Amino acid sequence: MSLKLYSYWRSTASYRTRIALNLKGLEYEIKPVHLVKEGGEQHLEAYRRLNPAELVPTFVDEDEDIILNQSLSIITFLDERYPEPFRLLPQHAVEKARVTALAQDIACDIQPIGNLRVLNALKSRYDASQENVSQWAAYWIEQGFKGIEQRLQTQAGKYCFDFDVTLADVCLVPQVYNAKRFGVDMTRFPLISKIADNCNQLEAFQKAAPENQPDAQV
Repeated sequence: MSLKLYSYWRSTASYRTRIALNLKGLEYEIKPVHLVKEGGEQHLEAYRRLNPAELVPTFVDEDEDIILNQSLSIITFLDERYPEPFRLLPQHAVEKARVTALAQDIACDIQPIGNLRVLNALKSRYDASQENVSQWAAYWIEQGFKGIEQRLQTQAGKYCFDFDVTLADVCLVPQVYNAKRFGVDMTRFPLISKIADNCNQLEAFQKAAPENQPDAQV
C-alpha cells in the first residue's frame, strides 16, 4: 500500500487527517507513532528523518515519493489531488476563505495550546498538577468554542456550512473529542454538539475515531 499515515490514536491532528483520507475513499496504512512510550517514538531517529519537527501526523505516498507534514497542508493536498467524491474546500473564493478560517480557528488557535508537548511542559517545567493541566486545556477549548458557536448561528445547517461536509467539520469533530476528554461542558455549545453528532453518523468519521485505531489504548 503506497499511502501511509504516521499517526497517534489520540492526536487531534492525526484524527482530522484520518477523517479526510476516509472521506476521499483512499486506502492507506496507519503507521502508529506512540507519543508517550519510552519518551515518545516521535523523537526516534528513524521518524525524525521523516518529520524533523518530531510531530504527528506525517503523510507518505511511496509511489510518488511525497512526504508531507502538518494536517491542514496534508488535507489541502488530498483535496486538490483527489477532488472526488467531493471537495472539502469550496472553490468559490469567499466560501473557501470562510471554511478555512473556521478550520484555522480550531487547528491554529485552539488545538496547539492543548497539544501534548505543551501540556507536558506545563508539568515538567512549571510544576503544574494533572488537574491544572486539564483545567488549562479545557479553558482554552471553551474560549475558542465560544466564538465558533456564535459564528455557526449564521452559517450552520446539518454541518458547519449548510449541508456539505467541509474542512471545518473535519477539524471540529476531533476538537469536540478533545473537549470531552478534558471535561468541557458541551451543553454550553449546542450547535457544535449537534454538528459533531451529525458528522459522527458518517462512516468516514467513525472509522477515524481514536477508539477504532490499531494503536488505541482504551
